Amino acid sequence: MIKFTLTEDYIELIRLLKITRIAESGGMAKILVENGEVKRNGQIEQRKRAKIRKGEIIEVLGETIQILVE
Repeated sequence: MIKFTLTEDYIELIRLLKITRIAESGGMAKILVENGEVKRNGQIEQRKRAKIRKGEIIEVLGETIQILVE
């Protein structure tokens, strides 16, 4: 499990995928979301710029990201 600490109120989904190195680029992150490969709190998330906030769980490509607050 990847634990990601937010320093702001939220982070956009594609940015989170890039920062955690799940996606090598913004283009790859967009494709993962468009193909329905990203789950947000157990539900498929298809909004590339979805605002991810503290306490949420993101699942993609067998990885789980837990969002924490600083």
